[in-house]
Amino acid sequence: MSATILLVEDDRPIAENVILALARENIDCQHVTLVADGLARLRSGGFDLAILDVGLPDGNGFDLCRLVRGFSDIPIIFLTARSDEIDRVVGLEIGADDYVLKPFSPRELAARVKTILRRSPASLATSSASPSPSSIQTAFVVDEERAVVLFKSRPLDLSRTEYLILKTMAARPERVFSRAELMDAAGLAAASLERSVDTHIKSLRAKLTALATDSDPIRTHRGLGYSLARGDT
Repeated sequence: MSATILLVEDDRPIAENVILALARENIDCQHVTLVADGLARLRSGGFDLAILDVGLPDGNGFDLCRLVRGFSDIPIIFLTARSDEIDRVVGLEIGADDYVLKPFSPRELAARVKTILRRSPASLATSSASPSPSSIQTAFVVDEERAVVLFKSRPLDLSRTEYLILKTMAARPERVFSRAELMDAAGLAAASLERSVDTHIKSLRAKLTALATDSDPIRTHRGLGYSLARGDT
């Protein structure tokens, strides 16, 4: 797999181990230590994924993620020593794709990176045999070439993970998807918390309601998972 990653991490031993693990997977990893440098590099483009440390000398990864989400939907993984659930939830809500707690295995991180890259919209678009845009038997239209979902003819502003979750459910309306299945569809590593799916579903519901206050097409099946209602719900 050939890809270019930006790592924003001020702990050089950690950075060196991550760079080495990614190099073994034929993934080029460029490294900076400051929020300002990371933002400048990401604005210039050319990266397939970003790995952000939360605690940095001139700021934090959460703020950097918020800034990046203003101009890019590049996949983002957080590295952090913060284990509190609220920190993980905040990280996912602001647009991260995964959250890795320190200390961690560089090889496991490399595996998570590979999984996310395989599930990127660009990769899915080139490997999909289904027509695009494709009209599903719901109030949704999925344009796979542009990685855009229309809800009641209006485009949704989705993160990469939200797009992949919604696309998966829209392809099979009324089918109940487990959290594990949605994690796999969105490229979230198996070691990620299933709570992350709930967070992304909550965000999706808010975005759908913002476009149509009388609609709630996502169904919760307690103990099972989620489904998308058929029709204009």
